[in-house]
Amino acid sequence: MQVALVHEWFNEVAGSEKCVGEFNTLYPDADIYTLVDWLDDTRRQSLLAGKQTNTSFIQRLPFARKHFRQYLPLFPIAIEQFNLDKYDLVLSSSHLVAKGVLTHHGQLHVCYCHTPVRYAWDMYHDYLRGGNLQNGGVKSWLSRRTLHHLRLWDVLSSNRVDHFIANSHYIRKRIQKIYRREAHVIYPPVDTDRFSLSTDKDDYYLAFSRLVPYKRIDLIVQAFAHTSRRLLVVGNGPEMERLRSMATLNIELLGFQDDQQVAHLMQQAKALVFAALEDFGIIPVEAQACGTPVICLNQGGTAETVIHGVTGIHFPEQTVEAIRQAVDTFEAQQATFDPERISEFAQKFSVTRFRQDINQHIGKLLEQKI
Repeated sequence: MQVALVHEWFNEVAGSEKCVGEFNTLYPDADIYTLVDWLDDTRRQSLLAGKQTNTSFIQRLPFARKHFRQYLPLFPIAIEQFNLDKYDLVLSSSHLVAKGVLTHHGQLHVCYCHTPVRYAWDMYHDYLRGGNLQNGGVKSWLSRRTLHHLRLWDVLSSNRVDHFIANSHYIRKRIQKIYRREAHVIYPPVDTDRFSLSTDKDDYYLAFSRLVPYKRIDLIVQAFAHTSRRLLVVGNGPEMERLRSMATLNIELLGFQDDQQVAHLMQQAKALVFAALEDFGIIPVEAQACGTPVICLNQGGTAETVIHGVTGIHFPEQTVEAIRQAVDTFEAQQATFDPERISEFAQKFSVTRFRQDINQHIGKLLEQKI
């Protein structure tokens, strides 16, 4: 069986890239196709076992290395230029255009969908507002026109997929809403083995993510400001200076920390506080693998990956007051949380489980195709 793996781009190693890495482990002889690939040798070896990828014409355009996203209007036509006729199975990892590759009736195209294009659909107005594009002008008009055409192509290209796999029930519902397609849910792989259980907790809360607006670290900082509760914030990003201006003496902004230090901080924290609306959310699962409870939003992926009252506490909305109340609830119930039970729950999101589920599900789809 000849297999092709398709992914939007390789310029960093985040959650979606790790999924492709696992697909490559399952199908070591597969060819990989992507719009652009900027992985260095070290990351290529760890993620793809050193395998080279097939890239699109976007790779060769001026300034593509740093600004390839500026070529968004060309992405649909670029992904359609890959000739995948010889493959029996096409497995796409898609959050934008990877699902839009062209296949014929004799092939099986399975799409592992991380999300329908967020900034073209439910975050469209947030995207315009964040880019100061909502008030007219040539740039605003061009952006709106580009996203309008992307929405049309996005729905059209969803019909090229034979079977969708969603990375959470939250994304399954979005696929049904936008594409009118059903999807099978398989949670993405989390390297839970990298995090060891610790029952010895220190007296601090932890917030960890990239410091970008949608992660809502600002709400967490405000919720802890002027309290006696110690909060450690790990991560870097454009929000750093704004967060510094909000922080009081009980809040420490630690900036970037390496993987070993992050794991140690997660193990020792009394709880992780996580306010982002995520499609899945790997960080809360990593914290639970350490036996650390999670205080998080009861929406999106974290509504599924954290069990209220068992592995953490949910809050209903992204507000300072909701986070404060959730922390109060956690403090009142802290003694009831069992680190061993929390760590055991996290294993349902392990790499081993992901490989088994993907292999089994695609095997059934191939049998049905035959």
